[in-house]
Amino acid sequence: MLRAGIVGLPNVGKSTLFNAVTRTRKAEAANYPFCTIDPNVGIVTVPDARLAPLARIAKTEVIIPAAVEFVDIAGLVKGASQGEGLGNKFLTHIREVDAIVQVVRCFEDEDVHHVSGSVDPIRDIEVINTELVLSDLESVRRRRERLAKDVKRGDKAAAAEEAVLAKVEPELDAGKLALTISLSAEERALVQPLFLLTDKPTIFACNVKDTDLASAGDNPYVRAVREYVGAHLSCEAVVISAQIESELIDLSPDDAAAFLADLGVAESGIGALIRATYHLLGLRTYFTAGEKEVRAWTIHAGDTAPKAAGVIHSDFERGFIKAETVAYDDLAACGSIAAAREKGLYRMEGKDYVVADGDVMLFKFNV
Repeated sequence: MLRAGIVGLPNVGKSTLFNAVTRTRKAEAANYPFCTIDPNVGIVTVPDARLAPLARIAKTEVIIPAAVEFVDIAGLVKGASQGEGLGNKFLTHIREVDAIVQVVRCFEDEDVHHVSGSVDPIRDIEVINTELVLSDLESVRRRRERLAKDVKRGDKAAAAEEAVLAKVEPELDAGKLALTISLSAEERALVQPLFLLTDKPTIFACNVKDTDLASAGDNPYVRAVREYVGAHLSCEAVVISAQIESELIDLSPDDAAAFLADLGVAESGIGALIRATYHLLGLRTYFTAGEKEVRAWTIHAGDTAPKAAGVIHSDFERGFIKAETVAYDDLAACGSIAAAREKGLYRMEGKDYVVADGDVMLFKFNV
């Protein structure tokens, strides 16, 4: 299962957010730096409004959603790449995840200490990114040193890798993130084994006060973050309120909905964050639907029908014959498989079919 790491400066709401997305109180959330030392890990279900209508069509009450893993990582401080705070331990934990959710404080509160003494989300983002870039720069330089002998011996693979790293190093030295460096697919594949921290897909979570969630678009800190990450990092920013999320953990779905309605919002922001992170990881969903259960299956974008079948069982992929397929929107509009079939929307797909997000599928196989 792919993992998303929740990172940020100390006291920006990372642990509270982790507790919210995992619907637990597993991570300690306290008003002092480094209350998280060892990473907390939790499996998070992906909210999907398509599941309930599918369950009604299939006449089942059993719904199994898709899931993704979140990791709560200790707060980073300036100098982490040189060992400050939890330093290298923190950076190692980031290296082990597949995507980053960077939490940014976008609220004023004298009772919640800020490690830098004031609220400035752009400064906070740059502090974290600078430490990640410095760590990557060290990794690239060490790798180039190790490649030098092989390049001198005429090793073509080493020479190809060295050429790409020679292109990457000055960009990192100038403060650019690896994910923003212009590289071909072949070049990026040569860099991938280094697991550069700044090459990981990243999304920013703007943490606001409960009273600001309904009008987050007017929050100057949120606007600044959205403009900055869009212009400089080509990343997405979503709005959450860790404070609200901590209060929703123990509420029933109906009570939670009423609580949010009183605040003037339809969704807390966590659902949008989880869905955005799921897509950030390159994951997509297809469904199976029957009287036994409706289930969301996780695949990678671009997977073919046999590969999708193999997620259920390796025999399905090995003996794949065809996939009976209908798009969710078409099935929901028709109200039944029979109606979709009558309208010609229910189709047979072969081995080369690339599964689309939301496809409802039934596999035929023979082993």
